[in-house]
Amino acid sequence: MTTVTLKEEDYSKITAEEVAEIAARLELDDYNTPFDGLQDWHLLRAIAFHREDLVEPYFYLLDIEGYDES
Repeated sequence: MTTVTLKEEDYSKITAEEVAEIAARLELDDYNTPFDGLQDWHLLRAIAFHREDLVEPYFYLLDIEGYDES
């Protein structure tokens, strides 16, 4: 598994296909170590903060729940 780190400007260049590949790996959950899966999870979560539109179909993989701050 290769470590992927995105810079701020890279988020605008990421494609729906790349996000789908990350999500597919997470769904298969066939990683050499738990840390490899966690790395993909963090990457998908980071993309969600910058490009929510691309990650929206995969929110269930992130277990993000809405909350009320009031």
